[in-house]
Amino acid sequence: MGVVYHSNYFIWFEIGRTDFCRQHGFVYREMEESDGLYIMVAEARCRFKAPARYDDEIQVRTCLKELRKRVLVFGYEVYRLPEDELLAEGGTIHVVTDKDGRPRVLPDKYRELFLAGIKSE
Repeated sequence: MGVVYHSNYFIWFEIGRTDFCRQHGFVYREMEESDGLYIMVAEARCRFKAPARYDDEIQVRTCLKELRKRVLVFGYEVYRLPEDELLAEGGTIHVVTDKDGRPRVLPDKYRELFLAGIKSE
């Protein structure tokens, strides 16, 4: 059939989030290792607009839509290049936790970096 399996979009969202963190001044793994904090997925959704096909060149555009003390909301758009055709859009909601899964407040040093990436709808 040549169509990309639907769960791959969530992997692409994760890659987009990781790149978003790097572009805003930190490496997510370092947040885990140095501060013992994790950004756990609490909810994920994806709305498919057109199928991605094997060997398509795609781009994932990631933005932070909302930032609260313990919650981050990311938005994603997946495009086929070079046509810039929207294939899917989605979102994830994350809770900041410690290694035991208990909710924690996002430290100011990360809050400031994330705030630089907030995009209004």
